Amino acid sequence: MSERALRGTRLVVTSYETDRGIDLAPRQAVEYACQNGHRFEMPFSVEAEIPPEWECKVCGAQALLVDGDGPEEKKGKPARTHWDMLMERRTREELEEVGIYRKTVYLSIIYKLL
Repeated sequence: MSERALRGTRLVVTSYETDRGIDLAPRQAVEYACQNGHRFEMPFSVEAEIPPEWECKVCGAQALLVDGDGPEEKKGKPARTHWDMLMERRTREELEEVGIYRKTVYLSIIYKLL
């Protein structure tokens, strides 16, 4: 009979502990604003690093931190062309032996003119 005493009490979903006597971590409210004029606040821990951008709760656009620095610019890599990859594997002398060097230089000059 004792194994049936807690039947239907939803032990997994409901916590029977109270919040009395528990000190919550200190929080700070951080305000964000999106391009469409929506302003909202997000709670963060005092110890947390505040992100410079957050997704808007209303429209989903990128919202920036109010009274904060903008997001850092990411340094992008320059696009590698086929010629760059070929030069990583071969020297000019090897390409001249095969006859590719003159053709590729000629074609690269033509493509730059277009």
